[in-house]
Amino acid sequence: MQKADGMNYAPRGKANAVCRPGEFRFAAVGLDHGHIYGMCNGLIEAGGELTWVVDSDPQRIASFCATYPGVNAARAEAEVLEDPSVRLIASAAIPCERGPLGLRVMDHGKDYFADKPPLSSLDQLDAARKKVAETRRIYAAYYSERVHVEAAVKAGDLIHQGAIGRVVQVIGLGPHRLNAPTRPPWFWDPAQYGGILVDIGCHQIEQFLHYAGANDARVLHSMVGNYHNRNHPDFQDFGDATLVADNGATGYFRVDWFTPAGLGAWGDGRTMILGTDGYIELRKYLDVARDATGDHIYLVDHQGEHHLPVHGTIGFPYFGQLILDCLHRTEEAMSQRQTFLAIELALKAQAQAVKVAGC
Repeated sequence: MQKADGMNYAPRGKANAVCRPGEFRFAAVGLDHGHIYGMCNGLIEAGGELTWVVDSDPQRIASFCATYPGVNAARAEAEVLEDPSVRLIASAAIPCERGPLGLRVMDHGKDYFADKPPLSSLDQLDAARKKVAETRRIYAAYYSERVHVEAAVKAGDLIHQGAIGRVVQVIGLGPHRLNAPTRPPWFWDPAQYGGILVDIGCHQIEQFLHYAGANDARVLHSMVGNYHNRNHPDFQDFGDATLVADNGATGYFRVDWFTPAGLGAWGDGRTMILGTDGYIELRKYLDVARDATGDHIYLVDHQGEHHLPVHGTIGFPYFGQLILDCLHRTEEAMSQRQTFLAIELALKAQAQAVKVAGC
């Protein structure tokens, strides 16, 4: 699994089927972002059967079918939406297209699994909430920096077990490698990707909500900037935000596109979680200059200092939980409220952001 390029980073885990063969069929519609591979990997490992793919680019279709032999290339989106055997549609379409696609999916009685950001405007969010209430379908989001990182999954378990007491603050650092020559035109257009706090900030907000055990939160302050990409004047290569949860926990995150060429991964993603009885640091994708393997947890509590290397030991339970949620109409993987609240706060942070450095 390559780690140099975040756009095509697609973790693989151990097979752990939660359903019978053929019981949960799903399709991929929209291959504009490489996260679709991680989404499909997770669902297949949990027992899902990938049956269809739809995309406007024949080359992307060919690559996808080579990765997943046996998948059928549909002639049109309608062919998939009208297939009664398909239970869920997964999509990594252009961000501004994900919300409207989700409405069509739910109108056809299917659940929906969108790459992050799962939609790109407050109007789309309002429409999605109304459609979920109307159809009772699931609108899931691939907040991969928590659900597809073993250290992040384990951190949630430790917090739930009381390892650091009450969570007081969560700090998230989400640097990314730009790889400018490989980026499509939509990547540079905030109207299509939502802005940096929407695009990659929603990851950090979802983690804050989860680790803090928050039911609600508000944005106190946010900033965006364009420091080094003046040839794309509307692009944002830096952003940060501060939030406070309804239970008093605070969150701060920084996201950027400044990962240097010398780093062995697409970003040195880290999360620091402060509790009343200890603290946790996650070094997600590598331990700089020490270990190219990711999933390092550093835990300090009243008993001492602990290093927990958990790569390959935890797995990714989110995907099996999502399949079971779709089959049994439950909310174990992630509540619909949290899914929508994370992107709502990201959209609000983006809208109120102070613009610095050329924006």
